[in-house]
Amino acid sequence: MANFANDLRRLINQCCMENGSNTPDFILATYLLDCLDAYNKAVQDRDVWYGLDPQKGMWYGEAK
Repeated sequence: MANFANDLRRLINQCCMENGSNTPDFILATYLLDCLDAYNKAVQDRDVWYGLDPQKGMWYGEAK
């Protein structure tokens, strides 16, 4: 994951994506990684709520 974070930071810097907010590239990279983590958790929580077992690719007890 450290490689991805560094690559993301470099890409943000290379494309000057930090210019709009005047925020350092490493802060933006951390923010985006945190967003990805939050999204992944939300998807997992949703799957639990609906009874989906993502490892099996089906709803608990029935084929999709």
